[in-house]
Amino acid sequence: MTISRPTVAQLRAFLALAEHLHFREAAAALRLSQPALSGAIAALEETLNARLVERTTRRVLLTPEGERVARRAERVLAELDGLIEEVSAPRRPLSGPLNLGVIPTVAPYLLPVVLPHLAREYPDLRLAVREQQTRALVETLRAGRLEVAILALPADEGLAELPLYDEDFVLLAPEAYGLGAGPVGRDAVRDLDVLLLNEGHCLRDQALEICREAGAKPGDATYATSLATLVQLVSGGLGVTLVPESALPVETRRGERLTVTRFEDPAPYRRIGIVYRRTSPRADDFALLAAAIQTAVRARRWRVRSPTVTVPGDR
Repeated sequence: MTISRPTVAQLRAFLALAEHLHFREAAAALRLSQPALSGAIAALEETLNARLVERTTRRVLLTPEGERVARRAERVLAELDGLIEEVSAPRRPLSGPLNLGVIPTVAPYLLPVVLPHLAREYPDLRLAVREQQTRALVETLRAGRLEVAILALPADEGLAELPLYDEDFVLLAPEAYGLGAGPVGRDAVRDLDVLLLNEGHCLRDQALEICREAGAKPGDATYATSLATLVQLVSGGLGVTLVPESALPVETRRGERLTVTRFEDPAPYRRIGIVYRRTSPRADDFALLAAAIQTAVRARRWRVRSPTVTVPGDR
């Protein structure tokens, strides 16, 4: 069933008549002919199936239905005018609403560093953050429910990428293992029980790759949903784990009886970057976002490396 709806022109004509309560004056205010105004009012009454005005020989009165329609039409047209003004006005860089996704092995460490910086530099940015695992983030991004995401690269074919930084993995072990500060070769994990995150975390896949390269067999009985839990398991003597540099200041400050061991060069590492749809009209904003994140990270003096930023849209 097709529902007839009033047009904007009909609503504007009716509001002018409601203001002037005179057809000739309302038509003059809108620069319309009086027959054109009368036709718009008649069409609106027909669309709404209601009598909106009462015509007398001297003036026009609004019916009770007309009073209600006038109040609602005023709000509708005000919202429409505001929408047009907001969209057509020159937009400041990195402003307005932005839906950002972040993977769980980045969010707790990067967001406290970046959010205050963004609030200072881009006060008109209204950020909404969603924490999800990589696959869910990519699906949500492709579906249009996210505009941009921060995750480990490479992410997914078809998405534009902007690298942010590279960070090494370090080996976290109980003090009793006697590993020391290192550096050690990757084969140091060969005879150790490597604790991993649950399925779905990209960090798990990266740790598994390191284990395969070293010929190590990861533990198959103990998994965790977060890096914080992994570190506590290591502190309890259940095995070792691989942790990215950015997580160390947070995850080891409460950990006791832990040894942080770094690998020999070239150390295993991951690359963190932002991804977005290639068709997004906000590519310039995302380049600004990448630069802001890199500035905030440098100011915190993280032990990370700044990769060469690729041209938006390139892999």
